[in-house]
Amino acid sequence: MEEQQKYYNYPWYVTYTYALAAVILSVYAMIIAKPLLMPLMFAVFFAILLVPVCNWLERYRIPRFLSAIVSIIITISVIVVLGFFLVSQIRGFVEDADMFADRLEELLQSADALASTYLNTEVELNLDNVVTLIKDYFQENAASLTRGLTGAASTITTFLLMPIFMFLILLFRDMLKTFVRKAFGRGNKQKEDKVDAIISRIKSLIQQYITGLLIVIGILAVINSTMLLIIGVDHAIFFGVFAAMLNVIPFIGPIMGSVLPVLYSLITMDSLLYPLVILLGFYIIQLFESNLFTPVIVGSKVSMNALMTLLLILIGSQIWGLAGMILFIPLGAIMKVVSDEVDSLKPYGYLLGRVDSDKSEDRSKLAKKVREIADKTSDLAQKLKP
Repeated sequence: MEEQQKYYNYPWYVTYTYALAAVILSVYAMIIAKPLLMPLMFAVFFAILLVPVCNWLERYRIPRFLSAIVSIIITISVIVVLGFFLVSQIRGFVEDADMFADRLEELLQSADALASTYLNTEVELNLDNVVTLIKDYFQENAASLTRGLTGAASTITTFLLMPIFMFLILLFRDMLKTFVRKAFGRGNKQKEDKVDAIISRIKSLIQQYITGLLIVIGILAVINSTMLLIIGVDHAIFFGVFAAMLNVIPFIGPIMGSVLPVLYSLITMDSLLYPLVILLGFYIIQLFESNLFTPVIVGSKVSMNALMTLLLILIGSQIWGLAGMILFIPLGAIMKVVSDEVDSLKPYGYLLGRVDSDKSEDRSKLAKKVREIADKTSDLAQKLKP
């Protein structure tokens, strides 16, 4: 108690200096240790997801090391199948390369004609000039692009560590849990019980988040592909699955996923109506995803308010790039769980959480209707729970 009082008696600039130094050192350590921490964090999340599978296998007296290996092989098999699917779809683009180039040449000539007619200028837009500009760009930025490719190759190499980390975490999961209990409980029964409760909540949250996210991706892949097939877009299944996978990145992912099919339809289709219909379709699907699918399937405990989510995405992108944008969302949710259980951190848990009274009342009628459906579905799901 005296130490806490002494701490609070420090001048504000001393406290600020300590806090700033801690933040700077933590961020610096995360950047330097990225090749180790990033695959380790992914391995922890996927290992937590696979714990129920291992427990189920171990009920039939399968050794722990073998159950861990089987679970990891199943995960890798699913990823490999998905990779083969994406590669097979990309081959379709290669076959359509000539048609794509001819259509792009026509659009550039039309744009050149419009510029000549309405702006009285000769822009000389053609495919050869565009290719030349791209080549010049690559030559001028060869050094930076090479560094980027080297960094990407290094990241892929570090991800090869993930199966090893996952195996060891699954193998020693009881020991790791006991270590956390002893480290933070410090022999106090009440503190150890609270640590056990936090561990259980984090485990449930991660499993709920990843499982729910995979289900939402599957639903969006079917809906996106169906919508694009009805409109008549070539490679509709690839665009639908790709857009659904990008949905793991909040805010930015859905936009990136819709841009590619819109641009493709703009180049390959004869009417501007198709890109507009595709954009409208993705907007409606996104309304259902953010107001119905994610709240009901993933759960409200995982969700955070938009401000903190956006900040976590930006911070994660600056520290770990694209992987950071994905990882920092569940990390923020874990921070919220810990903050809600620790009295001194409860204000931060409140700051990370989502407050219903603060939601905007200026939603469109469609968004409000989807929200009503989500609330009814959520209530029904709660009643059906045993």
